[in-house]
Amino acid sequence: MKILLTGASGFIGTHFMQDVISHDIMPLSLRDHTAESFDLKGYDAIVHMAALVHQMQGAPEEAYTAINCDLTLSLAQKAKNEGVGHFIFISTIKVYGEETTAIALNENTPCHPSDPYGISKLSAEKGLLQMASEDFTVSIIRIPLVYGEGVKANMLNLIKLCDKAPFLPFGGIENRRSMVYVKNLTAFIKTVLEQRNSGIFIAADTTPVSTTDLIQMITQALGKKLFLFTLPSYAIHLLERIRPSLHQRLFGSLELDPSESFKKLRFTPPFTTQEGIEAMIRWYRHD
Repeated sequence: MKILLTGASGFIGTHFMQDVISHDIMPLSLRDHTAESFDLKGYDAIVHMAALVHQMQGAPEEAYTAINCDLTLSLAQKAKNEGVGHFIFISTIKVYGEETTAIALNENTPCHPSDPYGISKLSAEKGLLQMASEDFTVSIIRIPLVYGEGVKANMLNLIKLCDKAPFLPFGGIENRRSMVYVKNLTAFIKTVLEQRNSGIFIAADTTPVSTTDLIQMITQALGKKLFLFTLPSYAIHLLERIRPSLHQRLFGSLELDPSESFKKLRFTPPFTTQEGIEAMIRWYRHD
């Protein structure tokens, strides 16, 4: 197949280019081109990864809308007009909101995004689904935190912290957070691409992990000894008051249930979370 890939220089896009070598993949930089200026005739599919992701320093709501929604729909409409048969949109767990309770999120869970990033992604999803037709297949893949070789931001900071600190206050945390190893994700996208399945899908590792479990797996892969102690409840409540977003990431649950997507695609993730963590740490050690 002849595939157009946006976001090819990003973390996921770089791995996709490396892992999916059985098809002709052409990267498209939307920083250098507008959707209208690019000839889409002759392409079998577009995998759209380019996005304005959540910014810790904040970004105008209009920027999220313009990049994540308006640009996506403009590209999809041009693709449909020029005969591209399949549009794959990489969405986010953020369309659901910020946390789960006892029930994991699935493809049919009502969405209640709470930030401009999640809102813009959900708006794009709705617009794309309205464009879908027999000749224009739309596949939406919702993903959680992605980790693996070349990871940056919070995951890389956590690895560095585990590598240097002799002890950390993250013991006894029993939350459940879904993640996806980047090579499990590229294999999932490739499966959707080749089967040309339409609708909403969830890509995640089979089993969610707690913050404590994640730190222990990273530490074990680093070959380090790290003492984890439990914060007193008053300190946890204080953190929730002064840094609610940090408290939510450390102690809250955000769990996906990918079982229906796996069943529909007859897909099994090729790597376990442990294998993904170990591969990420090997990269970290030799970077």
